[in-house]
Amino acid sequence: MKPTLQTYYQEKVVPALLEQLGLKNINEVPKLEKIVVTSHVGHYMNDRKAAVEDAVAEIAKITGQKPSVVFARKSVANFKVREGETVGARVTLRANRMWEFLDRFMHVTAPNVRDFRGFSPKSFDGRGNYAVGVADQSIFPEIELDQIKRQIGFDLIFVTSSPDDEGARKLLELLGYPFRKPQATTEAA
Repeated sequence: MKPTLQTYYQEKVVPALLEQLGLKNINEVPKLEKIVVTSHVGHYMNDRKAAVEDAVAEIAKITGQKPSVVFARKSVANFKVREGETVGARVTLRANRMWEFLDRFMHVTAPNVRDFRGFSPKSFDGRGNYAVGVADQSIFPEIELDQIKRQIGFDLIFVTSSPDDEGARKLLELLGYPFRKPQATTEAA
């Protein structure tokens, strides 16, 4: 069975994008390809191994998929990181899990952020991908607050098939992604 958000995308968002972006071919319509959830625990230098284990457990609870451990590719003396050391965890969500995670993130998790006014619309990378950082895992309803050992932040990267930021922004807006509204400027007379 298809997730609700995927059905909404196919029935409502695709025709709207065809019209708004002036596309002629349905295959040109931007689509969400994957969501990458990462957590880096470099600031826990003394107990990095336990922090990585916690990050793996938290990401698994949040996404419903077991993450892979990320290792340092090269040594960096300033960050006290050696090549091959564990530095974080990452999971890539596709297909049904991706749609279900996005739906939960937009409608359940984002409203849990204190004083939430929306996410910044400026976090596009120029190639149609959007990234957002979550500073605290406690906003996710899957996390039990009394089980939190250390504060772990996450980065969420939404990878789209759009070649530019405009198509990706329209896609996320039509899906209902909570972007921050631009503040109205008042001119002093």
